[in-house]
Amino acid sequence: MTGATAGIGRAIAGGLAAEGVAVALVARRADLLEEYAAELRAAHGVKIAVIAQDLTAQDAPEMISARAFDALGEIDILINAAGGHRREDDHGSEDAWSAALLLNFTQQRRLAEQMVGGMSERGWGRIVNITGKSEPPRVSPAFAAKAATHAWAKGLSRDLGPRGITVNCIAPGRILTEQMTRNYSEEQRAEHSKEIPVGRYGRPDELASLAVYLCSSQADYLTGTVVPFDGGLRRYQF
Repeated sequence: MTGATAGIGRAIAGGLAAEGVAVALVARRADLLEEYAAELRAAHGVKIAVIAQDLTAQDAPEMISARAFDALGEIDILINAAGGHRREDDHGSEDAWSAALLLNFTQQRRLAEQMVGGMSERGWGRIVNITGKSEPPRVSPAFAAKAATHAWAKGLSRDLGPRGITVNCIAPGRILTEQMTRNYSEEQRAEHSKEIPVGRYGRPDELASLAVYLCSSQADYLTGTVVPFDGGLRRYQF
């Protein structure tokens, strides 16, 4: 799974390991990956592979998949949790558009393409994409890329459903991650919380529980969805 050293990705990796799933942790920072891998092995006794890789590198999908297959053998679950949105990129340059699409859509799609063959052969698989809202309040390269992921995932779910593979997206609202605490002061977060019906930011472990459910056999009949996880922040029904 990508984005494994912090925030939502870290929480999902921990949730899967707690269920006895062997996990390949993928992120850029090798030192943090090794620390977290040791923690998960000690806590849950499962096999944890470490793959230090920048997802935006051109050959990243091939490199990640090759190393994951080598370390774990069969891959039944793919969690695309890497992504990002820089506010300074809104109304951005061509470079900003290209970078946002690469990180938030293109590499997730290409990584899934590396994994679905084996899932199809075994007749079971899970792809979960951590995205975000695709109804932006302004022009944003990252929001547009996330909308592309939603459309791609819906189409992929129809192609792969007959093979026992589900494809879903989780669209987080305001989740209390390191990025949020870095970008917004405590006072700003308190003000933002007034807009959320449940009155607070969500926690990464709460979202991780949803992701783990989507990866389970209990979710065999749930595919092609974008599940908002936002404490009721969205104002529309669907």
